[in-house]
Amino acid sequence: MTDRWTKAPRVAVVGGGLAGLAAACALAENGIQVTVFERRPYLGGRASSYQHPSTGEIVDNCQHVLLGCCTNLLDFYGRVGVQDKIRWYDHLTFLEPGGRASIIGSSALPAPLHTAPSFLKASCLSLMDKLSIAAAMAAVAPKIPRDRGESFLTWLRRYGQTDRAIDRFWKTLLVSALNEDVERVSVTYAAQVMRESFMKSATAGRMGVPTVPLTQLYDRAGDYIRSRGGEVRFRSGVQSFRAEFAGVKLLSAEGEEEFDFVIFAVPFDVLSRMLPQSTAADPLRQTLDRFETSPITGIHLWFDRQITELDHAVLLDRTIQWMFHKSKIQQRDSGNGGGSYVELVVSSSRSLVEKSRGEILDMAVAELRDFFPAVASANLVKGTVIKEVHATYSPRPGSDVYRPRTQTVWPRVYLAGDWTATGWPATMEGAVRSGYIAAESVAKVAGVSDAKYIVPDLPAAGFMRLFG
Repeated sequence: MTDRWTKAPRVAVVGGGLAGLAAACALAENGIQVTVFERRPYLGGRASSYQHPSTGEIVDNCQHVLLGCCTNLLDFYGRVGVQDKIRWYDHLTFLEPGGRASIIGSSALPAPLHTAPSFLKASCLSLMDKLSIAAAMAAVAPKIPRDRGESFLTWLRRYGQTDRAIDRFWKTLLVSALNEDVERVSVTYAAQVMRESFMKSATAGRMGVPTVPLTQLYDRAGDYIRSRGGEVRFRSGVQSFRAEFAGVKLLSAEGEEEFDFVIFAVPFDVLSRMLPQSTAADPLRQTLDRFETSPITGIHLWFDRQITELDHAVLLDRTIQWMFHKSKIQQRDSGNGGGSYVELVVSSSRSLVEKSRGEILDMAVAELRDFFPAVASANLVKGTVIKEVHATYSPRPGSDVYRPRTQTVWPRVYLAGDWTATGWPATMEGAVRSGYIAAESVAKVAGVSDAKYIVPDLPAAGFMRLFG
């Protein structure tokens, strides 16, 4: 610390999701006094788990996965000591209705050709489909296209993609990664996802799945903060703030409390409600009003018997997009004497928002039967549906120009969240990056001149090194 601070500055982090926890842990490591305010009784934000009241089961609010290219998320997991709670997979299984499987994974060939042998064998795509996909991949290999206001679907059509290639390859991967339909997605972020994860190296494309309920990961972050003199306050919502010359006062139902700095790591719509009613806040409020959201739906099903040996699968040509066999991945009893507990994911699930729980469960079981014959003879013991109606911001063409930076008009107030200007879309990696960026800004003002938390991107391998 510099002489300006006779004692460690006090920093409030509002929001106990990934962005807030990443910021808080980084600052706590440097001896800065951190207080995390979380309105829920658990950590993790949208990447959390809880005991579902009607089923009595511990469920994730939605399945979250990471990729090998998520360098900052992996750094965060290593920092708090949960890296051993991730199971890694080197392949994806694409299932067609009827159960025919295509497995795409890595080989010994140099990037970006490492998936080529399995890709060429994939029966879910025709030779024409594969040739069109290869042509589009070649177009993004040298560099990521700029956002010129064009949707990724328009870009795909311009590059001669077949209907099957769009439906079974591009939509399958990108709707899940970006939680938005390809006709509403920025070319830049769609290309970034494919280049960083599918093309850059074999390591970059590995998929990691937590082997424990999500909140167990982030409870360790809470322990990390407390062990370094910080504090985590549950059921503690912040209503507003007042920025002053010497500090920032947070206003809550409990009253006022002053801090030297505040990082707001909450969703943009929540932040908008917290902003003070002043002309200084108007530009940020107007910026936040320009964001749109996209929903995601998790469908949890408990069967009385095993329905598949697969840990996970991509499901083609149906409403449900992914199956995660949670009782196998987490190696826990399904609660049904050895049956299957699976979570199905529907990203960009606008078609399900108005549907009832019963309608969604009936649809899910019927569609699951199309892929796994054992479902026909299995009994559904219980099931539930979790809708995150405002799960992520929508990465529409042109949306990057109004993603705010961490600094605000108030010198002691900073922003974090996957919707801020991180250079990444709304992912767990983007959330952690935003937290690290905010923490770096606060730490440097607080006198930690060498504060550097952001981890560089994974380097390119093979032929991709020619493009940087």
